[in-house]
Amino acid sequence: MNDEWDVVVIGGGGAGMAAAVSAAERGASVLLLESQHELGGSTQLSAGMFTAAGTSVQAALGIEDSAERFFQHYMDLNQWLLNPGLVATFCEQAGPALEWLIGLGVEIPAVRSGNAHTPGLSQAGVEDVWRGHVPKDQGLGLVQVLAAACRTGGVEIVLGTRVQRLLERDGRVTGVVADDVEVKAGAVVVASGGFAHDPELVARYYPAATRAGDALFVVAAPGSQGDHLRFGEQVGASVAGDGWGLMLPTAYFQRLHHWQSGFPPKSRIHVNGQGRRCMDEDASYAVSGGIIEAQGGSVWSIFDERARLTLPPGYAHWTAEVVLAEAEAGRTVRVGSLPELAARIGVPADTLVATVDRWNDQLPRGRDDDFQRHRTLASKGSTEPPEPIDQAPFYAVRTLPAELVCTHAGMEINADAAVLDERGEVIPGLYAAGEAGAGILGARYVGGGNAIANAITMGRIAGRNSARTARH
Repeated sequence: MNDEWDVVVIGGGGAGMAAAVSAAERGASVLLLESQHELGGSTQLSAGMFTAAGTSVQAALGIEDSAERFFQHYMDLNQWLLNPGLVATFCEQAGPALEWLIGLGVEIPAVRSGNAHTPGLSQAGVEDVWRGHVPKDQGLGLVQVLAAACRTGGVEIVLGTRVQRLLERDGRVTGVVADDVEVKAGAVVVASGGFAHDPELVARYYPAATRAGDALFVVAAPGSQGDHLRFGEQVGASVAGDGWGLMLPTAYFQRLHHWQSGFPPKSRIHVNGQGRRCMDEDASYAVSGGIIEAQGGSVWSIFDERARLTLPPGYAHWTAEVVLAEAEAGRTVRVGSLPELAARIGVPADTLVATVDRWNDQLPRGRDDDFQRHRTLASKGSTEPPEPIDQAPFYAVRTLPAELVCTHAGMEINADAAVLDERGEVIPGLYAAGEAGAGILGARYVGGGNAIANAITMGRIAGRNSARTARH
Protein backbone atom coordinates (compact mmCIF):
# COMPACT_ATOMS: atom_id res chain seq x y z
CA MET A 1 0.00 0.00 0.00
CA ASN A 2 1.40 3.37 -1.04
CA ASP A 3 1.48 6.21 1.47
CA GLU A 4 0.05 8.80 -0.95
CA TRP A 5 -3.01 8.71 -3.20
CA ASP A 6 -5.15 11.10 -5.16
CA VAL A 7 -8.31 9.87 -3.39
CA VAL A 8 -8.83 7.76 -0.28
CA VAL A 9 -12.34 6.33 0.12
CA ILE A 10 -13.45 5.21 3.58
CA GLY A 11 -16.02 2.43 3.29
CA GLY A 12 -16.69 -0.29 0.74
CA GLY A 13 -20.47 -0.29 0.53
CA GLY A 14 -22.47 1.06 -2.40
CA ALA A 15 -21.53 4.69 -1.78
CA GLY A 16 -17.83 3.96 -1.28
CA MET A 17 -17.50 1.75 -4.34
CA ALA A 18 -19.44 4.20 -6.50
CA ALA A 19 -17.08 6.97 -5.35
CA ALA A 20 -14.00 4.83 -5.99
CA VAL A 21 -15.10 3.81 -9.49
CA SER A 22 -16.11 7.35 -10.39
CA ALA A 23 -12.81 8.81 -9.18
CA ALA A 24 -10.82 6.14 -11.04
CA GLU A 25 -12.77 6.86 -14.24
CA ARG A 26 -11.34 10.37 -14.05
CA GLY A 27 -7.78 9.18 -13.81
CA ALA A 28 -7.30 9.40 -10.06
CA SER A 29 -5.29 6.88 -8.07
CA VAL A 30 -7.74 5.49 -5.53
CA LEU A 31 -7.36 3.60 -2.26
CA LEU A 32 -10.51 2.12 -0.70
CA LEU A 33 -10.35 1.15 2.98
CA GLU A 34 -13.10 -1.12 4.37
CA SER A 35 -13.38 -1.93 8.07
CA GLN A 36 -15.03 -5.31 7.51
CA HIS A 37 -13.57 -8.35 5.79
CA GLU A 38 -15.74 -8.11 2.68
CA LEU A 39 -17.14 -5.41 0.46
CA GLY A 40 -20.84 -4.59 0.29
CA GLY A 41 -21.96 -2.93 3.52
CA SER A 42 -25.68 -2.40 3.89
CA THR A 43 -26.08 -2.31 0.10
CA GLN A 44 -25.28 -6.01 -0.07
CA LEU A 45 -27.95 -6.76 2.54
CA SER A 46 -30.62 -4.77 0.70
CA ALA A 47 -33.04 -5.60 -2.09
CA GLY A 48 -30.95 -3.33 -4.28
CA MET A 49 -33.95 -1.26 -5.34
CA PHE A 50 -32.93 2.11 -6.80
CA THR A 51 -35.36 5.04 -6.94
CA ALA A 52 -34.91 7.26 -10.00
CA ALA A 53 -36.91 9.22 -12.56
CA GLY A 54 -36.73 9.61 -16.31
CA THR A 55 -34.92 6.32 -16.88
CA SER A 56 -34.58 4.02 -19.87
CA VAL A 57 -36.46 1.32 -17.94
CA GLN A 58 -39.43 3.63 -17.41
CA ALA A 59 -39.33 4.76 -21.04
CA ALA A 60 -39.34 1.16 -22.28
CA LEU A 61 -42.55 0.62 -20.32
CA GLY A 62 -44.13 3.76 -21.74
CA ILE A 63 -43.91 5.67 -18.45
CA GLU A 64 -43.32 9.40 -18.68
CA ASP A 65 -41.41 10.83 -15.74
CA SER A 66 -38.90 13.56 -14.97
CA ALA A 67 -36.44 14.72 -12.35
CA GLU A 68 -38.66 17.76 -11.73
CA ARG A 69 -41.63 15.55 -10.91
CA PHE A 70 -39.46 13.39 -8.66
CA PHE A 71 -38.16 16.51 -6.88
CA GLN A 72 -41.65 17.83 -6.20
CA HIS A 73 -42.79 14.53 -4.71
CA TYR A 74 -39.60 14.15 -2.67
CA MET A 75 -39.82 17.63 -1.15
CA ASP A 76 -43.55 17.48 -0.51
CA LEU A 77 -43.28 14.17 1.33
CA ASN A 78 -40.53 15.67 3.49
CA GLN A 79 -42.55 18.85 4.13
CA TRP A 80 -39.80 20.93 2.50
CA LEU A 81 -37.52 20.43 5.51
CA LEU A 82 -34.62 19.48 3.24
CA ASN A 83 -32.25 21.75 1.29
CA PRO A 84 -33.98 22.16 -2.09
CA GLY A 85 -30.73 22.70 -4.01
CA LEU A 86 -29.19 19.49 -2.71
CA VAL A 87 -32.33 17.43 -3.30
CA ALA A 88 -32.75 18.90 -6.80
CA THR A 89 -29.24 17.74 -7.70
CA PHE A 90 -29.94 14.29 -6.30
CA CYS A 91 -33.18 13.97 -8.27
CA GLU A 92 -31.48 15.20 -11.45
CA GLN A 93 -28.51 12.85 -11.09
CA ALA A 94 -30.27 9.70 -9.84
CA GLY A 95 -31.42 8.77 -13.35
CA PRO A 96 -27.96 9.20 -14.91
CA ALA A 97 -26.45 7.25 -12.01
CA LEU A 98 -28.82 4.37 -12.72
CA GLU A 99 -27.89 4.43 -16.40
CA TRP A 100 -24.23 4.41 -15.35
CA LEU A 101 -24.86 1.27 -13.29
CA ILE A 102 -26.61 -0.36 -16.24
CA GLY A 103 -23.61 0.54 -18.39
CA LEU A 104 -21.34 -1.17 -15.86
CA GLY A 105 -23.38 -4.34 -16.09
CA VAL A 106 -26.33 -4.09 -13.68
CA GLU A 107 -29.40 -5.79 -15.17
CA ILE A 108 -32.84 -4.24 -14.65
CA PRO A 109 -35.43 -5.71 -17.02
CA ALA A 110 -38.12 -3.46 -18.46
CA VAL A 111 -41.02 -5.33 -16.87
CA ARG A 112 -43.43 -4.44 -14.09
CA SER A 113 -42.61 -5.94 -10.71
CA GLY A 114 -45.07 -6.40 -7.86
CA ASN A 115 -42.44 -6.32 -5.11
CA ALA A 116 -38.90 -5.36 -4.14
CA HIS A 117 -37.52 -8.84 -4.82
CA THR A 118 -38.58 -9.41 -8.40
CA PRO A 119 -36.37 -7.66 -11.01
CA GLY A 120 -38.08 -4.88 -12.91
CA LEU A 121 -39.88 -1.62 -12.14
CA SER A 122 -41.83 -1.54 -8.89
CA GLN A 123 -43.79 0.97 -6.86
CA ALA A 124 -41.22 2.26 -4.39
CA GLY A 125 -43.44 4.18 -2.02
CA VAL A 126 -46.45 6.45 -2.38
CA GLU A 127 -45.40 8.02 -5.67
CA ASP A 128 -47.93 8.28 -8.49
CA VAL A 129 -45.31 7.16 -11.03
CA TRP A 130 -43.42 3.93 -10.34
CA ARG A 131 -39.74 4.65 -9.71
CA GLY A 132 -38.40 1.58 -7.88
CA HIS A 133 -35.83 -0.12 -10.12
CA VAL A 134 -35.13 -3.66 -8.86
CA PRO A 135 -31.91 -5.20 -10.23
CA LYS A 136 -31.20 -8.81 -10.95
CA ASP A 137 -29.60 -10.47 -7.91
CA GLN A 138 -30.75 -7.67 -5.59
CA GLY A 139 -28.17 -5.71 -3.57
CA LEU A 140 -25.62 -8.45 -4.06
CA GLY A 141 -25.86 -7.86 -7.81
CA LEU A 142 -25.07 -4.16 -7.39
CA VAL A 143 -22.09 -4.96 -5.17
CA GLN A 144 -20.69 -7.54 -7.58
CA VAL A 145 -20.87 -5.13 -10.51
CA LEU A 146 -19.30 -2.24 -8.56
CA ALA A 147 -16.58 -4.49 -7.13
CA ALA A 148 -15.71 -5.66 -10.65
CA ALA A 149 -15.59 -2.03 -11.83
CA CYS A 150 -13.24 -1.20 -8.94
CA ARG A 151 -10.87 -3.97 -10.05
CA THR A 152 -11.07 -2.93 -13.70
CA GLY A 153 -10.39 0.70 -12.75
CA GLY A 154 -7.30 -0.11 -10.73
CA VAL A 155 -8.76 0.78 -7.34
CA GLU A 156 -6.65 -0.66 -4.54
CA ILE A 157 -8.89 -2.25 -1.91
CA VAL A 158 -7.75 -2.99 1.63
CA LEU A 159 -10.20 -4.96 3.78
CA GLY A 160 -10.30 -5.33 7.55
CA THR A 161 -8.85 -1.86 8.05
CA ARG A 162 -10.74 0.72 10.09
CA VAL A 163 -9.76 4.36 9.70
CA GLN A 164 -8.95 5.94 13.05
CA ARG A 165 -8.97 9.62 12.13
CA LEU A 166 -8.52 12.16 9.37
CA LEU A 167 -5.31 14.02 8.65
CA GLU A 168 -5.52 17.82 8.48
CA ARG A 169 -3.19 20.61 7.53
CA ASP A 170 -4.00 24.33 7.40
CA GLY A 171 -7.75 23.65 7.53
CA ARG A 172 -7.63 21.06 4.73
CA VAL A 173 -8.14 17.31 4.94
CA THR A 174 -4.99 15.69 3.61
CA GLY A 175 -5.44 11.99 4.29
CA VAL A 176 -6.25 9.42 6.96
CA VAL A 177 -4.69 7.37 9.71
CA ALA A 178 -5.46 3.65 9.51
CA ASP A 179 -3.81 0.97 11.63
CA ASP A 180 -1.60 3.74 13.00
CA VAL A 181 -0.25 4.42 9.49
CA GLU A 182 -0.57 7.85 7.92
CA VAL A 183 -1.88 7.75 4.36
CA LYS A 184 -1.72 11.04 2.44
CA ALA A 185 -4.40 11.96 -0.10
CA GLY A 186 -5.42 14.85 -2.29
CA ALA A 187 -9.01 14.27 -1.14
CA VAL A 188 -10.92 11.93 1.16
CA VAL A 189 -14.44 10.51 0.66
CA VAL A 190 -16.21 9.28 3.80
CA ALA A 191 -18.69 6.54 2.95
CA SER A 192 -18.51 4.48 6.13
CA GLY A 193 -22.26 3.95 6.56
CA GLY A 194 -24.50 4.98 9.44
CA PHE A 195 -24.50 4.39 13.20
CA ALA A 196 -27.25 1.82 13.73
CA HIS A 197 -24.89 -0.54 15.59
CA ASP A 198 -23.78 2.06 18.13
CA PRO A 199 -26.48 2.27 20.84
CA GLU A 200 -25.11 5.50 22.31
CA LEU A 201 -25.20 7.26 18.96
CA VAL A 202 -28.69 5.90 18.26
CA ALA A 203 -29.89 7.30 21.61
CA ARG A 204 -28.27 10.66 20.79
CA TYR A 205 -29.11 11.11 17.08
CA TYR A 206 -32.14 8.86 16.54
CA PRO A 207 -33.89 8.44 19.91
CA ALA A 208 -37.19 7.48 18.24
CA ALA A 209 -35.65 4.07 17.57
CA THR A 210 -35.31 3.37 21.27
CA ARG A 211 -39.09 3.54 21.75
CA ALA A 212 -39.30 0.02 20.34
CA GLY A 213 -37.68 -1.27 23.52
CA ASP A 214 -36.98 -5.00 23.52
CA ALA A 215 -38.58 -5.36 20.08
CA LEU A 216 -35.83 -3.24 18.45
CA PHE A 217 -33.50 -5.03 16.06
CA VAL A 218 -30.93 -3.77 13.55
CA VAL A 219 -30.54 -4.97 9.96
CA ALA A 220 -27.84 -2.51 8.88
CA ALA A 221 -24.36 -3.86 8.11
CA PRO A 222 -22.02 -4.44 11.08
CA GLY A 223 -19.78 -1.61 9.91
CA SER A 224 -22.49 0.95 10.67
CA GLN A 225 -20.71 2.17 13.79
CA GLY A 226 -20.86 5.94 13.43
CA ASP A 227 -17.29 6.61 12.30
CA HIS A 228 -18.52 9.44 10.07
CA LEU A 229 -19.83 11.38 13.06
CA ARG A 230 -16.50 11.03 14.83
CA PHE A 231 -14.64 12.23 11.74
CA GLY A 232 -17.07 15.13 11.46
CA GLU A 233 -16.53 16.14 15.07
CA GLN A 234 -12.78 16.07 14.50
CA VAL A 235 -12.94 18.61 11.65
CA GLY A 236 -15.89 20.71 12.84
CA ALA A 237 -18.38 19.44 10.27
CA SER A 238 -22.03 20.44 10.48
CA VAL A 239 -24.47 17.62 11.28
CA ALA A 240 -27.66 17.27 9.25
CA GLY A 241 -30.49 14.79 9.67
CA ASP A 242 -30.43 14.77 13.48
CA GLY A 243 -33.40 12.76 14.76
CA TRP A 244 -34.16 11.09 11.43
CA GLY A 245 -33.86 7.51 10.24
CA LEU A 246 -35.82 4.56 8.92
CA MET A 247 -37.72 2.15 11.14
CA LEU A 248 -39.86 -0.48 9.44
CA PRO A 249 -43.07 -1.63 11.18
CA THR A 250 -42.79 -5.27 12.18
CA ALA A 251 -44.33 -7.81 14.53
CA TYR A 252 -42.78 -7.80 17.98
CA PHE A 253 -41.25 -11.27 17.36
CA GLN A 254 -39.37 -10.44 14.16
CA ARG A 255 -35.59 -10.18 14.21
CA LEU A 256 -34.55 -10.33 10.55
CA HIS A 257 -35.21 -8.60 7.23
CA HIS A 258 -38.77 -9.27 6.16
CA TRP A 259 -37.69 -11.50 3.27
CA GLN A 260 -36.07 -13.74 5.92
CA SER A 261 -38.65 -13.28 8.68
CA GLY A 262 -41.57 -13.77 6.32
CA PHE A 263 -44.74 -11.77 5.83
CA PRO A 264 -47.92 -11.44 7.90
CA PRO A 265 -51.12 -12.94 6.47
CA LYS A 266 -52.96 -11.03 3.79
CA SER A 267 -56.18 -11.41 5.79
CA ARG A 268 -55.36 -9.16 8.71
CA ILE A 269 -56.63 -5.89 10.13
CA HIS A 270 -54.67 -3.25 12.02
CA VAL A 271 -56.54 -1.60 14.87
CA ASN A 272 -55.53 1.12 17.30
CA GLY A 273 -56.05 1.50 21.03
CA GLN A 274 -59.71 2.34 20.46
CA GLY A 275 -60.35 -0.86 18.53
CA ARG A 276 -60.75 0.94 15.23
CA ARG A 277 -59.01 0.17 11.97
CA CYS A 278 -56.48 2.91 11.38
CA MET A 279 -54.58 2.23 8.14
CA ASP A 280 -54.06 0.31 4.94
CA GLU A 281 -52.37 -2.82 6.30
CA ASP A 282 -50.04 -2.88 3.28
CA ALA A 283 -49.21 0.83 3.26
CA SER A 284 -45.68 1.60 2.07
CA TYR A 285 -43.10 2.01 4.78
CA ALA A 286 -42.60 5.48 3.33
CA VAL A 287 -45.62 6.39 5.46
CA SER A 288 -46.67 3.39 7.57
CA GLY A 289 -44.23 4.08 10.41
CA GLY A 290 -45.55 7.60 10.77
CA ILE A 291 -49.13 6.36 10.74
CA ILE A 292 -48.41 3.90 13.55
CA GLU A 293 -46.54 6.54 15.56
CA ALA A 294 -49.64 8.74 15.30
CA GLN A 295 -51.67 5.89 16.83
CA GLY A 296 -49.55 5.89 19.98
CA GLY A 297 -46.56 3.95 18.71
CA SER A 298 -48.07 0.52 18.01
CA VAL A 299 -51.13 -1.19 16.58
CA TRP A 300 -52.67 -4.64 16.90
CA SER A 301 -52.49 -6.90 13.86
CA ILE A 302 -55.55 -9.16 14.10
CA PHE A 303 -56.14 -12.32 12.06
CA ASP A 304 -57.86 -15.69 12.41
CA GLU A 305 -56.98 -19.37 12.42
CA ARG A 306 -57.46 -19.75 8.67
CA ALA A 307 -54.94 -16.96 8.09
CA ARG A 308 -52.44 -18.58 10.45
CA LEU A 309 -52.73 -21.98 8.80
CA THR A 310 -52.17 -20.54 5.31
CA LEU A 311 -48.89 -18.82 6.19
CA PRO A 312 -46.21 -20.28 3.89
CA PRO A 313 -43.43 -22.39 5.42
CA GLY A 314 -39.72 -21.71 5.15
CA TYR A 315 -39.45 -18.37 6.93
CA ALA A 316 -37.85 -17.61 10.27
CA HIS A 317 -40.78 -15.96 12.04
CA TRP A 318 -44.03 -15.57 10.12
CA THR A 319 -45.03 -19.24 9.90
CA ALA A 320 -47.98 -21.16 11.30
CA GLU A 321 -45.69 -22.96 13.74
CA VAL A 322 -43.96 -19.84 15.09
CA VAL A 323 -47.25 -17.97 15.58
CA LEU A 324 -48.65 -20.99 17.40
CA ALA A 325 -45.58 -21.17 19.64
CA GLU A 326 -45.85 -17.45 20.43
CA ALA A 327 -49.52 -17.94 21.35
CA GLU A 328 -48.73 -20.97 23.51
CA ALA A 329 -46.11 -18.91 25.32
CA GLY A 330 -48.67 -16.15 25.96
CA ARG A 331 -46.84 -13.48 23.98
CA THR A 332 -49.31 -13.47 21.09
CA VAL A 333 -52.95 -13.10 22.14
CA ARG A 334 -55.17 -16.04 21.11
CA VAL A 335 -58.83 -16.39 22.14
CA GLY A 336 -62.05 -17.94 20.91
CA SER A 337 -64.07 -14.84 20.03
CA LEU A 338 -63.67 -11.20 19.06
CA PRO A 339 -65.25 -9.89 22.30
CA GLU A 340 -62.73 -11.97 24.25
CA LEU A 341 -59.94 -10.61 22.04
CA ALA A 342 -61.10 -7.05 22.72
CA ALA A 343 -60.94 -7.67 26.45
CA ARG A 344 -57.44 -9.08 26.20
CA ILE A 345 -56.03 -6.16 24.20
CA GLY A 346 -57.96 -3.52 26.10
CA VAL A 347 -60.29 -2.10 23.46
CA PRO A 348 -64.12 -1.72 23.40
CA ALA A 349 -65.68 -5.02 22.34
CA ASP A 350 -68.52 -3.50 20.32
CA THR A 351 -66.07 -1.28 18.43
CA LEU A 352 -63.74 -4.15 17.56
CA VAL A 353 -66.61 -6.38 16.40
CA ALA A 354 -68.02 -3.59 14.24
CA THR A 355 -64.56 -2.85 12.83
CA VAL A 356 -63.93 -6.46 11.81
CA ASP A 357 -67.45 -6.79 10.41
CA ARG A 358 -66.86 -3.74 8.23
CA TRP A 359 -63.50 -5.11 7.06
CA ASN A 360 -65.16 -8.44 6.22
CA ASP A 361 -67.88 -6.67 4.27
CA GLN A 362 -65.34 -4.86 2.11
CA LEU A 363 -61.91 -6.46 1.57
CA PRO A 364 -63.10 -10.00 0.76
CA ARG A 365 -65.38 -8.38 -1.83
CA GLY A 366 -62.42 -6.68 -3.49
CA ARG A 367 -62.89 -3.14 -2.29
CA ASP A 368 -61.81 -0.94 0.61
CA ASP A 369 -63.84 2.25 0.83
CA ASP A 370 -62.05 3.38 3.98
CA PHE A 371 -58.33 2.92 3.26
CA GLN A 372 -58.15 1.92 -0.42
CA ARG A 373 -56.13 -1.20 0.29
CA HIS A 374 -57.49 -2.83 -2.84
CA ARG A 375 -55.35 -0.42 -4.84
CA THR A 376 -52.23 -1.33 -2.85
CA LEU A 377 -52.88 -5.04 -3.33
CA ALA A 378 -53.33 -4.53 -7.07
CA SER A 379 -50.00 -2.68 -7.26
CA LYS A 380 -48.38 -5.66 -5.56
CA GLY A 381 -49.80 -7.99 -8.19
CA SER A 382 -52.31 -9.61 -5.84
CA THR A 383 -55.23 -10.85 -7.93
CA GLU A 384 -57.30 -12.56 -5.22
CA PRO A 385 -58.98 -10.57 -2.41
CA PRO A 386 -58.27 -11.50 1.22
CA GLU A 387 -60.39 -14.10 2.95
CA PRO A 388 -62.79 -12.93 5.70
CA ILE A 389 -61.53 -12.83 9.29
CA ASP A 390 -64.13 -15.13 10.82
CA GLN A 391 -62.66 -18.47 11.86
CA ALA A 392 -61.81 -18.87 15.56
CA PRO A 393 -59.47 -18.74 17.31
CA PHE A 394 -58.51 -15.14 16.73
CA TYR A 395 -55.00 -13.71 17.16
CA ALA A 396 -53.60 -10.29 18.00
CA VAL A 397 -49.93 -9.44 17.42
CA ARG A 398 -48.36 -6.16 18.56
CA THR A 399 -46.96 -4.37 15.52
CA LEU A 400 -44.68 -1.33 15.74
CA PRO A 401 -41.71 0.40 14.08
CA ALA A 402 -38.91 -1.86 15.38
CA GLU A 403 -36.64 -2.78 12.45
CA LEU A 404 -33.81 -0.23 12.32
CA VAL A 405 -32.66 -0.08 8.70
CA CYS A 406 -30.68 3.11 8.33
CA THR A 407 -29.83 6.33 10.13
CA HIS A 408 -29.96 9.75 8.52
CA ALA A 409 -27.76 11.93 10.74
CA GLY A 410 -24.34 12.59 9.28
CA MET A 411 -21.95 15.17 7.96
CA GLU A 412 -23.84 17.83 6.04
CA ILE A 413 -22.97 17.93 2.36
CA ASN A 414 -23.71 20.25 -0.54
CA ALA A 415 -24.67 19.41 -4.10
CA ASP A 416 -21.03 18.54 -4.88
CA ALA A 417 -21.02 16.01 -1.99
CA ALA A 418 -18.48 18.28 -0.26
CA VAL A 419 -18.70 18.33 3.54
CA LEU A 420 -19.71 21.62 5.15
CA ASP A 421 -18.56 23.10 8.43
CA GLU A 422 -20.83 24.67 11.03
CA ARG A 423 -20.76 27.98 9.12
CA GLY A 424 -21.97 26.24 5.97
CA GLU A 425 -18.55 26.54 4.30
CA VAL A 426 -16.83 23.70 2.45
CA ILE A 427 -14.15 21.80 4.35
CA PRO A 428 -11.43 21.52 1.67
CA GLY A 429 -10.49 18.02 0.64
CA LEU A 430 -13.42 16.26 2.35
CA TYR A 431 -16.42 14.62 0.70
CA ALA A 432 -19.10 12.26 1.98
CA ALA A 433 -21.86 10.06 0.58
CA GLY A 434 -24.46 7.52 1.63
CA GLU A 435 -25.56 7.62 5.25
CA ALA A 436 -22.29 9.40 6.09
CA GLY A 437 -23.19 12.36 3.87
CA ALA A 438 -26.41 13.80 5.22
CA GLY A 439 -29.11 16.04 3.84
CA ILE A 440 -30.96 13.87 1.32
CA LEU A 441 -32.48 11.15 3.52
CA GLY A 442 -35.11 13.09 5.41
CA ALA A 443 -37.78 12.83 8.06
CA ARG A 444 -39.85 10.71 5.66
CA TYR A 445 -38.18 7.92 3.74
CA VAL A 446 -39.47 8.39 0.20
CA GLY A 447 -39.73 4.66 -0.43
CA GLY A 448 -37.85 1.51 -1.32
CA GLY A 449 -34.59 2.39 -3.05
CA ASN A 450 -34.22 5.81 -1.43
CA ALA A 451 -31.03 4.91 0.47
CA ILE A 452 -29.48 2.94 -2.40
CA ALA A 453 -30.15 5.76 -4.86
CA ASN A 454 -28.69 8.26 -2.40
CA ALA A 455 -25.59 6.12 -1.84
CA ILE A 456 -24.82 5.44 -5.50
CA THR A 457 -25.79 8.86 -6.84
CA MET A 458 -23.96 10.94 -4.26
CA GLY A 459 -21.09 8.46 -4.14
CA ARG A 460 -20.62 8.94 -7.87
CA ILE A 461 -20.71 12.72 -7.44
CA ALA A 462 -18.26 12.55 -4.53
CA GLY A 463 -15.84 10.44 -6.54
CA ARG A 464 -15.99 12.72 -9.54
CA ASN A 465 -15.41 15.88 -7.50
CA SER A 466 -12.78 14.39 -5.19
CA ALA A 467 -10.77 13.36 -8.25
CA ARG A 468 -11.03 16.88 -9.63
CA THR A 469 -9.93 18.36 -6.30
CA ALA A 470 -7.01 15.96 -5.93
CA ARG A 471 -5.65 16.62 -9.43
CA HIS A 472 -5.75 20.41 -9.24
